[in-house]
Order: sequence, then C-alpha cells, then structure tokens
Amino acid sequence: MPVRNRETLWQLGLLVLAILLFLPAVEAWRTPFPYRLGDRVSHGLLAKIDFRRLDIYRTYVARDNAESNVLPIFYHDSDVLDALVLRLRSDLSELANATSVEELSPQCRAAFGLTALDAPQAGMDMHTEFSTLKALVASEDGVEGNRIDTLLKEFEQFIQPIQRTGLADPEVFDTYQIPPESMIAVVRDDVPKSQVVVFPNNVQLDEVLGKTGQLGKTWQSFPELNRLERFLTRWLTARNPITLEYNDEATQLARRAAREAADPVYDEYHRGDVLVEPGGVIDLDRLEVLRAEFDAMEELATPMEQLVRVGTILVLLIVLAVLNGYYVVRRESRLLAKPSSLILFLATMLIAVLIGRWLSYDPWRAEVIPLAAVVMIFAIAYGQVLATLTALSLCLILTVSTRANLPQFIVLMSVAATCIMRLSQVPSRSTLIKVGLWSGLVYFLVSLGVGVVSHQTYMHAWTDWELLKSSARGAAWCVAAGYLVAGSLPFVEYLFGVVTDISLLEMSDVSHPLLQELVRRAPGTYNHSMTVASIGEGAADAIGANGLLVRVGAYFHDIGKMLKPQYFIENTRKGEENKHDKLAPAMSALIIIGHVKDGVDLANQHNLPQQLIDFIEQHHGTTLVEFFFRQAQGKASEQPDHRTDADESMFRYPGPKPQTKEAGVLMLADAVESASRTLSEPTPASIENLVNKIVMKKLLDGQFEESDLTLTEIRIVEESLIKSLTGIYHGRIKYPDQQPPAKKTTDDAPAVRKLADDAAEPKRDEKPSDEKPSKEKLQDAPSQETSSEQRKDSA
Repeated sequence: MPVRNRETLWQLGLLVLAILLFLPAVEAWRTPFPYRLGDRVSHGLLAKIDFRRLDIYRTYVARDNAESNVLPIFYHDSDVLDALVLRLRSDLSELANATSVEELSPQCRAAFGLTALDAPQAGMDMHTEFSTLKALVASEDGVEGNRIDTLLKEFEQFIQPIQRTGLADPEVFDTYQIPPESMIAVVRDDVPKSQVVVFPNNVQLDEVLGKTGQLGKTWQSFPELNRLERFLTRWLTARNPITLEYNDEATQLARRAAREAADPVYDEYHRGDVLVEPGGVIDLDRLEVLRAEFDAMEELATPMEQLVRVGTILVLLIVLAVLNGYYVVRRESRLLAKPSSLILFLATMLIAVLIGRWLSYDPWRAEVIPLAAVVMIFAIAYGQVLATLTALSLCLILTVSTRANLPQFIVLMSVAATCIMRLSQVPSRSTLIKVGLWSGLVYFLVSLGVGVVSHQTYMHAWTDWELLKSSARGAAWCVAAGYLVAGSLPFVEYLFGVVTDISLLEMSDVSHPLLQELVRRAPGTYNHSMTVASIGEGAADAIGANGLLVRVGAYFHDIGKMLKPQYFIENTRKGEENKHDKLAPAMSALIIIGHVKDGVDLANQHNLPQQLIDFIEQHHGTTLVEFFFRQAQGKASEQPDHRTDADESMFRYPGPKPQTKEAGVLMLADAVESASRTLSEPTPASIENLVNKIVMKKLLDGQFEESDLTLTEIRIVEESLIKSLTGIYHGRIKYPDQQPPAKKTTDDAPAVRKLADDAAEPKRDEKPSDEKPSKEKLQDAPSQETSSEQRKDSA
C-alpha cells in the first residue's frame, strides 16, 4: 500500500474514532435538559405528562421518624442471674454454718450488711443483725439445707421478672443519652429473634427493688423471702447483677436499615398542571419539578427514538468534521503531518466539550470557560481561520448537548469571535487578559440583549435581576478564561509547539548562548544575521506578517556556519587562503549546503522552537549553489569522465521550500543582503536592479509556491528591502581632507582581489571559473546579481 494511502487511512481512522467518542461525551441518546436556575419563562410551563416528584423534605422527615422509632438495643445475658442463684446458696450456707459474724468471709459480711459501717446505719448492732439473720435462715426442723432450698426456690420465682427483662447499669443511659421516658429493646442471646420492650426504669436495680418496682411489689407473695427482705435487698444491691449490655453498632445498623426501608414521599403531577406560571422565574423548587418531568419523559423514550437522536447528532458531527477537515487538508496540512498533532487537536476539542457540559449546569453555568480557553489556544497555535471553524463547531456541539436554544449559541459564538479577532498576535501576557476582559464585556452585552429581545415587555427586562446576574456571572467567567490561558501559556506553547511573541522577545536577547557562540566563532556571519533581521522584520511588517518572528529567525538562521566558519567568505580576512581552491566543486557545495543540517542539529541541542528550526531549514529552500555547479559543469565539459559530478541535484539545497510568509521573507532578505555586499558602488539604482533580479530569479525558480505569498505581497517585500538597503548604503558627503581614491589601472588590484574572494561562492550570473573577466566586467560588478546562497555562504 502506498505511503500516501496509509497516511490517509490513519487520518480517517482518528477522525472516525473522535466522532465516536463525541457521541457519549454529549450523551447523544438523551434530550438536553434546557432549564437553568434563574431563567424567566415568559409564557409559563405546563406539565406534558403525568409524573411524580420526590418530595425531599417530607421524605427526609419520614425517614427521620422511621429512624427514631428504632429503640436502643440491649443484649440480655441470662447466665448472670443463674450464677446469682448459686451465689446466694453459697452465701446462705456460709451464714448458716457460722457461729459468729467474725467467721463470715468479708465478701459475705459486706453483701448482707454485717459490717461495722453498715450496722449503725441500720440502727442495730452488727452481732444482733447476724443473730437475727441466722435465725431466719435456720430451719425449724433442724436441717439447715431444707430451709435454704426453700428460700432459693422462692428466690428463683422472685427474680423471674428480671429473667425476662434483665438489669442494666444506670450509667449507660447517661452515657448514651437515653431518656427515662423512652423505650428500650431487650434481646436475649439464648432466644433467637426475641425482643422485649421496656422502660429504662424497669431495668435498673434501685427502681426494680422499690415499692412500686416489679420486684419490690412482690415481696408479699413470697413469705419466706419476705422475712429476709431487708437482708436480701442489701445482698442484691451489693452483688449488682448487671445482665444488659448496650450494643451501639446493632442499634445504628437497625436505624440505618429502618431509614432506608422507609418509603419515599412523592408529589403527584398531572398533564396540564401549571409548573411555572407565565413570567415566573425558575427557582430551586420549580427546577426540581422540571427535572422530575424531564426524567419521566426520558424513561418513556423508546429505543427507536433514542437511535434517531443518536443518528441526528452523528450527522451533525460528520458535517462539522467535513467542514473542519476540508480546511485542514487545504490550508493546515501541518496538522496531518504527524499523528500526535491531529490527536492533540481532536483531544483538545473533546475535552472542551466534556468540561463544558459538566460546567453548564447549576450552579456554575460556566461552559464559556473551556470554549473561550480552547478558542484562544487554537488562535495562537493554528491561526484565526481554523480557530473560527473550531469555535463554530464547539458552539454548536455545546448548544445542542446542553440547553439547545438559540440565545445560548449567539452568546457563545459572540464570545468566541471576540477572542479570535483580538488574537492575531500575543505580544504580552496582558494581551490575553485584555482579550478576556473584552470577551466578558461582549458576553454581558449580548446576553443582556438576547434576554431583552426574548421579553415581550422590554422595560421589565431591564429590571430583571436574574438576567443581570446571569450576564455578569458569564462575563466573569470570560475574564477567568483569559487569566487561565495567560497563566498556562508556557505549557500551551510547549504542548502545541507554538512560539508567541512573548517567547520571541525572550529569545531575541543577543546574550543567548548560541548567538554568543556565533559572534565568537563567525563574527562575519553574526553581522550578516543582524542585518538580515533588521531588513527582514520591516519587510514582514509591511505585508502584515509576524516581523518579530522573522527577526528572531534571522538571528539563528545561519548558526550552522559556526562549525566551519573558515569555509564562508564573510568570516575570512583579505589575503587569507580560500579553502575552496583545493576542493572539488561537489565537495565545496556539500560543505556550503551542510550548514543547514548543522544549524538544525545545533538548534535541537539547544531546544529552539520548531518555528525557528523551520527558518534554518527553509531559508535557502531548494535553490541551486550556482557557482560550484558551473565549476562542475566546466570540468565535466573538459573531462568527460567527470560528467556525473555535475548532477544538478547534488548542488541544490535539500529544502523544503518556504512554508510560510515569514520564511519566504527571510529567504529574500537573506539573499539580497548577501548580494548587496558585492556592489562596489551601492547606489539606489544598482540596489533596486539587484533586488529586482534576485526576487524574479527566486520567483521563477518556484521557491514561493508553498509559502502563501501573493505576487502583491512579494512586490511589497521587494520595495521594503530596496528601501532598507538604500538606507544602509546611503551616500555620505566627503570631508575636505579626504583624498580622492586612486585611479583604477588595467591591473585594478582591488577588483581582482574581490573576484578572488568571490571564487569561494556561487554567483548566479557569473561565468565558469576558466573565463577571465575583462575590465568592463569588473566595472560593471555592481549591477551583477548574486544569489542568496552565493553572498551568504561565501561572499
């Protein structure tokens, strides 16, 4: 498959991929939601279908109620009460077997209150209390175990209520802020899915043992225990059998589950209901209602309807792709030179659409930020025409995928046009900020204008604060876009491979390492470059091209000569041996032509921008090194064996030809500046004649075919160069003490010396080297044309 066909295939493949990615980016299957907060609806809005809308507040209240209805969960460990019965048996047995209070263990004495501290509080003596308790425990039949067994049976029945509800530590209720009047859920570990709902007071020992408590009111039902009420109350209080443990995790899980299980509360709307009254403003509540209607209508959309919408958007994207692609192929082929360039272009547009859609909704309403930023970047990187086509595409895509109304498109396109018109050049960062300010002003006026036109009562529109606020907000976003691009300009230059005037001004400093090395190694070439920069800048400005770019490009266009400066005549002194005298014409031409490649290598090593590298590659185009070519032809005619040494392709620069107007201007400025130095008497007439011949020769050689220079512009450049050279070589009045120049003789040593110097470079109209010049030709030297390669490379 030919290379051209492969390039076309990958370009089309990238374009198809980009279109397919745009479809999900704009959600092509969905109708855009057109309403925004603060919009005024002149004619009002009626419900198109029956739908319901979630009432957020009432749903929130219902879920709060469901959550609050979940009781705090306590886990009941009944084993604690079983152990309590065994503990009571142990203490009663110890009491029955003791003959005095001193024989009791400290724990048992403390449990029954038989300590020196507790006895006075009871109003009795400790020993008397012991005797009383022992008598109550003693069996009437003399068998101690029978009495204790009877007491334990009654005790088991006595604590039966708390076997079901349990006992809790009162501090737990304070810690988790559980009020006494609320209920709690008691869950038994040994009974699955069991739950008892009680009040906190019913699970606290002090309350349970009180006169009205579930244990305190049952003493009379147990005659044996009733006699021990005072002692058993002390014993239970001392043993404090806590069986309930609060489970916060289970409580929160239950509450969360109850909240999620609560049914949402909906407001019902029917077809024809007034959603927004005529002239009303869409507030937050109305916006939610409209969103609910929109979602309900989207749910009703059939797959066929969605497919039709996707097809419509696809056709729109294809049309925009063809429109932009046609211009890119015809005028911006550099975008197609490398896959990375085209990918970056398409990816930037896709990202702009994604961010724009995301920012287009409330509360931001800032889709203008990515639009303005991308338009500014494209105007800087690709020019105003392509930026305009891109802006049209982005405005259409954003409008169709966000609000789908004409006023939005008008506002966005007006802002984009303002950004593009004021970005032909970027001389300073403040330029971008000014562009943001101007676009903000345009946004405000156009937004306000379309808002006024859409109102039936114009006077009311001017007092519409929502419209004024929306317009002012959009204007602020435009200013923010200007600051955003200004702040990220170095990154933009690096990513898109462009050079703004800001960077050019920084690079125009002659202290640049490459320029310093050039002036050290090749001072003649340096002076030549400075002169070319001066006359080239004026010529570029005359046709509206970027004169600053030409000036900086001229500074660096001949840096390759510093590697072999002695082979270029401007860097040699009079009387020095011409190194080309000992070289074959083809070798000399190879060295002369090689300064272009050397310059490109140096530029890449010093990270010069691609635009400046293009000047180095293109400032000679594909011109012919005529002098050495004619030398080779002469030798070939004399020596048939050397005919192949006179192949014209060996004596032409590799190119490419100038691709821009600036490169074409530099080619002419370089050629005429070099040739003008051969003029022995640079009068205005001879300068004009020389420039005319050089321009015509370049034109007939087809060097400007790819540069977009028109014949009119070439004529303007020619006139500017003539004027600049005339100014450089203007005549001066001789002072009285100056001696007149010596009369030329037939020997005419100076002229001969000049011809000897010129032997190191090609001249366009010069005869082969074996032809001896006559005195008349020497006198007519100022009128002879010298090509840009000749003068710059060897004269």
